[in-house]
Amino acid sequence: MGILDRFSLVGKTAVVTGAGKGLGQGMSLALAEAGADVAIVELDMPAAEETAAEIRKRGRKALTIKADVTIPDEVATIVANVVQEWRRLDILVNNAGYAQPLSALDMPVQDWDRLLAVDLKGVFLCSKAAAPQMITQGGGKIINISSMSAFHVNRDADYSHYNAAKAGVVMLTKSLAVEWARHRIYVNSISPGYFRTPGNAARSDNPAIRAIRVDQGVIKRYGQAYEDLGGTVVYLASDASNFTTGCNLVVDGGYSL
Repeated sequence: MGILDRFSLVGKTAVVTGAGKGLGQGMSLALAEAGADVAIVELDMPAAEETAAEIRKRGRKALTIKADVTIPDEVATIVANVVQEWRRLDILVNNAGYAQPLSALDMPVQDWDRLLAVDLKGVFLCSKAAAPQMITQGGGKIINISSMSAFHVNRDADYSHYNAAKAGVVMLTKSLAVEWARHRIYVNSISPGYFRTPGNAARSDNPAIRAIRVDQGVIKRYGQAYEDLGGTVVYLASDASNFTTGCNLVVDGGYSL
């Protein structure tokens, strides 16, 4: 097997949560181009269908699943649907999440609970649901999307709950990597920096925000989901990363240096 062959995902099946747009969509398309069939987990089903159509244009199979990653019964249906359709689950990308700027002093506890439920608890629930199937198959890859906010405080807005959740994702990743290595389940995380997506374009293009997020960086541009995260997620999903587990790969254009 040549080195490029080790990056192939032909014959693999992947689940990507929050894959209807933005980073999740970009990573889903990269996985499909590497050969994987991809299940898109979303609450926004029109967005999920758009991603599915793009995957099918690339010659791969796509499945759309409506599920809330904070509800255990709905998470269980994700794995059940994928296994029923494709008989296996090789790759899980825990991408579903959101950010909501709020000061710690003014934050209602309900907002704290909701964000941690999606951004941290959801990662745990999806990983826990996928692991038994991966164990049965003899292994798998879990990729958790954290953020540079796990270790770098955003200066343009207050995100204490988001920062705490993303730091939790990194430590959860390390913990599961140790627990599940004996099952050949390799668990890693990616910490993106500032990426421009359709959902944050208006804020990203604000000159004051751009002065912080771009001008103070090293590469001095926003990241692009497909172009700048695609290779990272394919590496972690493929056999090329079979000696990599518990790792947090920072993809932030050098911003946090």
